[in-house]
Amino acid sequence: MPKAELHVHHVGSASPRVVAELAARHAGRTKVPADPQALAEYFTFTDFAHFIEVYLSVVDLIRDAEDVRALTYGVAQDMARQNIRYAELTVTPYSSVSRGIPDVAFMEAIEDARLSAEKDLGIVLRWCFDIPGEAGLASAEETARLALDLAPDGLVSFGLGGPEIGVPRPQFKPYFDRARAAGLHSVPHAGESTGPETVWDAIRELGAERIGHGTQSVKDPALVDYLGEHRIPLEVCPTSNLATRVVERIEEHPIRQMVDAGLLVTVNSDDPPMFGTDLNTEYAVAAKLLGLDESGIAALARNAVEASFLDAAGKRRLTGEIDAYLAGRPVA
Repeated sequence: MPKAELHVHHVGSASPRVVAELAARHAGRTKVPADPQALAEYFTFTDFAHFIEVYLSVVDLIRDAEDVRALTYGVAQDMARQNIRYAELTVTPYSSVSRGIPDVAFMEAIEDARLSAEKDLGIVLRWCFDIPGEAGLASAEETARLALDLAPDGLVSFGLGGPEIGVPRPQFKPYFDRARAAGLHSVPHAGESTGPETVWDAIRELGAERIGHGTQSVKDPALVDYLGEHRIPLEVCPTSNLATRVVERIEEHPIRQMVDAGLLVTVNSDDPPMFGTDLNTEYAVAAKLLGLDESGIAALARNAVEASFLDAAGKRRLTGEIDAYLAGRPVA
């Protein structure tokens, strides 16, 4: 089915093949295994903090603009194979620029890959530049600079990722204020490994237009009412939440409560190779948890289009592709 994805990370989408090639190139200077088979074990996480540790070890493999371009185009290829037609890819430029990749070269690399992917593969990519919360306010200042002074054409939103525990959302308000004033959308992670109060902070302090994860939102009825009333979408990533131990069993995932409450739920893969998944698999997981038939899956796909930052014409086009698929008509 044609579809959109709204919560998927740039480096976290690197395929085992690409990660293994980079690890082999930097052998002796990384603990990331160069054997694709060994990566499955390496990508087994004990908790969210361990996931962040492993994630950053993969970030360390991206050493130059050529790596950035190859990674980005490879991610687009993997998405196109799943018939993802549009994706808002979360990029953390601070992590690469702080490791020595020139900022202009980084922007040129992701844009060259984006334009080539649209021409070659028919997939439209847009960027969310996110602050790595674990790196503190210095990373927020630098991410704001990169987003506002060197904004690539594909940039549409401003986010906040990394751990939530010990990283209060309100401290990032000045940076989100600047990004929003420049016309970028606000899409912070919140309520993943902490409680509903983090989601409230994201809304009240950061002006969140979508919530990354929002897994714990269902614990606060007032928050659920607010999210529903204001039609604030949730970027739900079921397998990710299981892999990082945010939920103990997939059957305990609150997606059913979210949908039953009338919330605007979108399904996403987050860091797919690291979690042994992809967007097709996440739709299958959601379908099982929610008891959906094909029309129900199509409704989830339409949610993602509605919640996206595509322009009106793009939304009509992609919704039309979903409807055509469901009706068994050829998709142009």
